[in-house]
Amino acid sequence: MADVRHVNFSPAAKPTVGSSSHLGWDVETQLLMASRRCQGDPAPILAALADSRQAPPTPGSGRTTALWEFLATLAGADLAAARTVEPHLDAAAILSQAGIGWQPGTTWGVFAAEGGPNKPATARQKAPGAAWTLDGRKPWCSLAGTLDHAVVTAHVDGGRRAFAVDLRQAGVTAHAGSWESHGLGRIPSEPVDFSGARAHPVGATNWYLDRPGFAVGGAGVAACWFGGAVGIYRTLFRSAQGREPDQLARAWLGEADRLLAAGAALLREAARDADDGTLTWETAQRVRGHIAETCERLLVLAGRALGPAPLGFDRDHARRVADLGIYIRQHHSSRDDAALGGLLLEDANGGTGRW
Repeated sequence: MADVRHVNFSPAAKPTVGSSSHLGWDVETQLLMASRRCQGDPAPILAALADSRQAPPTPGSGRTTALWEFLATLAGADLAAARTVEPHLDAAAILSQAGIGWQPGTTWGVFAAEGGPNKPATARQKAPGAAWTLDGRKPWCSLAGTLDHAVVTAHVDGGRRAFAVDLRQAGVTAHAGSWESHGLGRIPSEPVDFSGARAHPVGATNWYLDRPGFAVGGAGVAACWFGGAVGIYRTLFRSAQGREPDQLARAWLGEADRLLAAGAALLREAARDADDGTLTWETAQRVRGHIAETCERLLVLAGRALGPAPLGFDRDHARRVADLGIYIRQHHSSRDDAALGGLLLEDANGGTGRW
């Protein structure tokens, strides 16, 4: 059973173990304790979320650092826990930004991925003022067969729009059985088909991507990746403590610490920007890119330093390696760097750029 060691982005903070509350959320302690025992199973996490009678905390309201540290703490204990909580919090933030009240006792996801050979999800009204209905397919819908609701993006006249959808209605079919991943194996991310499903608009057309909170949510995912990397680091550190480390072991440990320190500083600065309302998508892309590369490098360092034994005989470590490997694929590597480069050129407007 994993310890819940709090992940802090401040280098001066001392590590603590326990379940003390920092967010004032009624199920924070319950979620931390569930992350100790879930072992990749989202069920205890979903049960804790369903027990909540409060609106979840949202970023950008003065507590973003604490919120992201909470997500990183969950991920440090079990990445499946963070992977379940993060979209729930993201949905709460989206609804709050749109001025829509929270429904206590519900569990949420966010289904915004595009692509695939099937007809994309589209939403329409039969007449102005009439109810919206949703048809088509959304790919990569994590836990769709288990959640109560989701914020779902769909194509409409003039662009894309977000909708709140009850996943328990007859017009929603969550596919199951094709998820073969060993990483996050109990959090299937499979397609969902919609057929005349009732949908309630969340914001105006194109608001979902244009809202300032979009960048904040993108950076918040990186906090989960960071927590997973901290979990890898802790295994690396324990191994170095357990025997007389040679110079290579010290070098690998030092490099891992240096990368995490830089990642923590980026997350800390981004959280301050989020609370100030100044976090841009350029900054979010830098954070995501750095944290994703840090995770990839720590996976390499752990493999070199630890050898095959923990991958073969340490269930928690082996699962964490697999979980982190697929989780960071939400970052699109050089394609996201290309998107960042395009934003930099666009913002320069013929100037010399920030550097």
